[in-house]
Amino acid sequence: MEQPFSTSLRRWRNLRKLSQMELAFRAGLSQRHLSFLETGRAQPSRDAVLQICTALEVPLRERNALLKDAGFAAVYAESPVPAPALASPEALSRHMG
Repeated sequence: MEQPFSTSLRRWRNLRKLSQMELAFRAGLSQRHLSFLETGRAQPSRDAVLQICTALEVPLRERNALLKDAGFAAVYAESPVPAPALASPEALSRHMG
């Protein structure tokens, strides 16, 4: 379920135990702008969402969720967990040989 980007951002920042100042520094944003994003006083650009996700080391699937929360389309392809690319080399060789 989608939620406001501000809520998602705050949840991820708290999960990573970062201050607004530290996250702003890592993401290349001002602390004031990050504060405005967290309170909903400002809306992020697509690039800002991606910078924040990188700084927070958010998994790709969750980055798509944050992009959607901010009103943008997902950018990372999602595949089912048992996708062949995720299988071990041994499992692939058994499957193909």
